[in-house]
Amino acid sequence: MDLSDLEVLKTAEVIADSVWQEITTWDSFAKDTVGKQLAKSVDSIGANIAEAFGRFHYADKIRFFYYSRGSIFETKYWLNRCLNRGLLAKTNVQMHLSQLTILAKRLNSLTAETKSQITKSSGKSFKEEASSYLIEEPEGLFSSLELEFLSKLDN
Repeated sequence: MDLSDLEVLKTAEVIADSVWQEITTWDSFAKDTVGKQLAKSVDSIGANIAEAFGRFHYADKIRFFYYSRGSIFETKYWLNRCLNRGLLAKTNVQMHLSQLTILAKRLNSLTAETKSQITKSSGKSFKEEASSYLIEEPEGLFSSLELEFLSKLDN
């Protein structure tokens, strides 16, 4: 498999490019404060997936997948700041969050597959507490309380 064949990476690139297009329309203060942070966090998602792909050892790959997952949540944080500060419309934020939820699920699957490869190659299982990374349905990246809060913002 070639790096360009990874669907999870393609999804990360689409999200990053879409967010970038929006940031470039902001004024200089917004770009310099929130925009740079958002661009770095959303770009970091795909960058860590690509770096994981280039790693030889499964444990290294998994570590970079976890970094990528952390960047998904950092991006969520910055999208919340954008919404609260009027930099992005609620519909755009919701669209990005929906895409991030899909990406997080694909990344979880890729991580699980990589863990299963450890078991197959070594005969040892790779265990960790699964609950620390679950994304619950249907809220995805937002809890029901966060969604309720967000729904009140446009009213």
